[in-house]
Amino acid sequence: MYCELDGARVADVSLELLSKGRQLADSLGIKLEAVALGADVSSVPQQVFPYGADIVHLFQDERLSPYTTLPHASAVCKLIGEEQPQIFLLGATVIGRDLAPRISSALHSGLTADCTALELGSYEDKKNAVVIDNLLYSVRPAFGGNIVATIVNPYHRPQMATVREGVMPMNKVRADGCMGQTITHDVSDYVSASDFVVSILERHVHPAENNLKNASVVVAGGYGMGSKENFDMLYTLAHLLHGEVGATRAAVDAGFASHDRQIGQTGLTVRPKVYIACGISGQVQHVSGMQDCNIIVSINNAEDAPINAIADYVITGDVQEILPKLITFYQQKQ
Repeated sequence: MYCELDGARVADVSLELLSKGRQLADSLGIKLEAVALGADVSSVPQQVFPYGADIVHLFQDERLSPYTTLPHASAVCKLIGEEQPQIFLLGATVIGRDLAPRISSALHSGLTADCTALELGSYEDKKNAVVIDNLLYSVRPAFGGNIVATIVNPYHRPQMATVREGVMPMNKVRADGCMGQTITHDVSDYVSASDFVVSILERHVHPAENNLKNASVVVAGGYGMGSKENFDMLYTLAHLLHGEVGATRAAVDAGFASHDRQIGQTGLTVRPKVYIACGISGQVQHVSGMQDCNIIVSINNAEDAPINAIADYVITGDVQEILPKLITFYQQKQ
């Protein structure tokens, strides 16, 4: 799998993929290998081995950071040709969405993008009367999140997928300091001088406007909030609880909140300690992005709302009446 770097730090999405990759490798009885390319990759082994990597391949060169397409694609394609992995995973980030299709096209391997789950299973090829076991099931939303598609690639290798950030739990399986095998490659053996034709002269990074992924409390609103003005109450409550505001796709489409706050199959996946769902019906597309929260509180005027079935606490009533009372209560606690 490809480890995305932010400077010298391995991105969270890559650590999440390593955790899932460890499960897949154990089931298949194979090793989990990672590859990292950058200007300073010396600390990568210490970061990835606790999450299950057996082998890490390192490519270090000042010209490999910040990321540019050609040298990363050339190095990874040649390494895949040498190692012949069954599966190759990347994060569904800006970098992953650029790099993965280029690798897939060069290797004629096929690619499933923006997956929300990865499993192993069998495929029956009725035309050739064969059953192929231990295939990667790449699960992703389709048709705007209205269905969930399971995609298999029975005959081409590696089986490639990009996976959204936050959908896989990040679990350490080894103690810090427990090391595997590190292989350092000569970049010139994998990347030609012409691959460095593009150089980045200046880079501007705009910080995210919210921290939904890491928030311990999320106050989320749906179309049932009624208006953008009513949605402002969620920001007030979230501020009092030191949390962040999320939204359903219906609320985003209605203009109540910005797209970067969307939670669900076509948005973010969150796992806060407390999730307060306000005016959210609980369609499967939204629930898939928040069902693993520790505590779910539902505020809804419909007693039979689907989200109430997974909620730990249900408050039945009008959100426009209940939210002001909650805000007043927590203001008095300040």
